[in-house]
Amino acid sequence: MKLQNSFRDYTAESALFVRRALVAFLGILLLTGVLIANLYNLQIVRFTDYQTRSNENRIKLVPIAPSRGIIYDRNGIPLALNRTIYQIEMMPEKVDNVQQTLDALRSVVDLTDDDIAAFRKERARSHRFTSIPVKTNLTEVQVARFAVNQYRFPGVEVKGYKRRYYPYGSALTHVIGYVSKINDKDVERLNNDGKLANYAATHDIGKLGIERYYEDVLHGQTGYEEVEVNNRGRVIRQLKEVPPQAGHDIYLTLDLKLQQYI
Repeated sequence: MKLQNSFRDYTAESALFVRRALVAFLGILLLTGVLIANLYNLQIVRFTDYQTRSNENRIKLVPIAPSRGIIYDRNGIPLALNRTIYQIEMMPEKVDNVQQTLDALRSVVDLTDDDIAAFRKERARSHRFTSIPVKTNLTEVQVARFAVNQYRFPGVEVKGYKRRYYPYGSALTHVIGYVSKINDKDVERLNNDGKLANYAATHDIGKLGIERYYEDVLHGQTGYEEVEVNNRGRVIRQLKEVPPQAGHDIYLTLDLKLQQYI
């Protein structure tokens, strides 16, 4: 054993150890460099990109519909005005199980099969992360019942909207016309005219008569609010608001009493 040790080349072994240590050091140095480069890329180079993505997930722009202008006769009698209605809406992407939620809503807001069918039809043609109407024209009792049970329905909320109201029914339809839900043809026309963004929160548009002819005058300018939302899409606080501009009122030369007499 002593004879074998006398022939060991300690110089070569020492050089081999130094080379191995140097390779290991260079490997560690290289990995550390890669890690630092990745951290620099994440924290400095792509900081703005990730910050924007985070803000997009946390901050939302919610359009606010303007109040449509009122139509009066020559004596100031309102022929077409607005009244508030309430509807329940759902954002499917924020709901764990859409079907179970719809079933649970039946007993809360008297949801019907027709309501569910209309919801599914609207959902099929809507973009992702869009609130879709589930039931419209809620009564005060239905609104109150949902308010008590809202904690059970993340991603579902009640919203109020202005709906056109004609106090004299169809008697003046041939003159006043009417508004109705915006359809695909309306969307195409508004897009071609560069007006689609101004209808982001609007559900109805003039279809006939004065309502259609003076649509640009009556509609107004859409506003928006910038809000912070939690991971369930529920608004935590308002950050900024640009209020909508109401549409202009119109006074006609038509005399309601004379029209009724004729």
